Amino acid sequence: MRDVAPPAGQRAAAEYVRQLLLKPGRYRQAWEQQVARLRDGVINQMAVAEVIATRLRSAPGRVGDAQIMPYQLRDIVADVLSGRHVSRDSLQMFIDGFAFTNDETARLWRLWNGATTIRVLAGTKAVPARAEHGVSQALGPRRHQTVSLHDHVWIGADGRIERTHVMQVVEATAEEVDRIPFLADTNVLTVEVGLGCRGLAADVRQIADDVFMTEIILAKTLQLGETAALEYWVTFRYPGDMTCAAEREFRRAVMGQITSYDIRVEFHSDRLPSKLWWASWEGVDGAVIDEQEVSLDSQHSAHRYLRSVERTVAGFHWIWS
Repeated sequence: MRDVAPPAGQRAAAEYVRQLLLKPGRYRQAWEQQVARLRDGVINQMAVAEVIATRLRSAPGRVGDAQIMPYQLRDIVADVLSGRHVSRDSLQMFIDGFAFTNDETARLWRLWNGATTIRVLAGTKAVPARAEHGVSQALGPRRHQTVSLHDHVWIGADGRIERTHVMQVVEATAEEVDRIPFLADTNVLTVEVGLGCRGLAADVRQIADDVFMTEIILAKTLQLGETAALEYWVTFRYPGDMTCAAEREFRRAVMGQITSYDIRVEFHSDRLPSKLWWASWEGVDGAVIDEQEVSLDSQHSAHRYLRSVERTVAGFHWIWS
């Protein structure tokens, strides 16, 4: 078992650790409690060392852990957060120190090992309508169309959108289609691919204001008219402003046409909305133009199926008690 990952794996794991520690929630709260004066978007390394040292002293696993002090971890923390050197032991130290979830831990190790099926993205704003021209230019002529799309969206106990599981069927509209673009606004934290996907392109490009693009590499090159079923997961890093409308809605913007669209939004049992609406919007930045109040089922979820969607922004929005 190797102790040090490939350089690209170390950088990817370090980026994911940084985003987990910056994402609003218990990890960020843990180190922020150790800081007298916070700086926006900056992780205080000594505060992180304090959290990890406290954890090691409370549950020592090696000789010396019971007496370890934060200053002794300063260089290790700096190396991990910068991506200069991320060893197996140092990454495990962060995992244990902050008690990352099983899913986050598994994703970290896949990144560390150099997986090409996951990419880390990050940011704070939503896609503006003015970005559409830049997006269209970057994409160039369309080489595929989406036949069907399914979004399963989870809202966590803290009221934030946690993740989305996407199932998509695409059809090649040109010869030799071996990849499709993946667009994300800057609230996206990671994208991880599975069924029907060989991996993700190595580069992540900013193609418009607050819009990033990478490419999903298909498991099979498609010829004209051939289809493929794809599966991927998207996790999010919203700033945590519960008064912001963007954090109380999930919209799907369709620039072209989708023959079949299915969406399910599911809420944690500890945080249920007081009201929930199915709605359509006047573009990405526009106001609601039509809405219908809906209720949750016994699994705390709501569902909608559309036989056809074309140049539309639609989804759910809600309010809390």
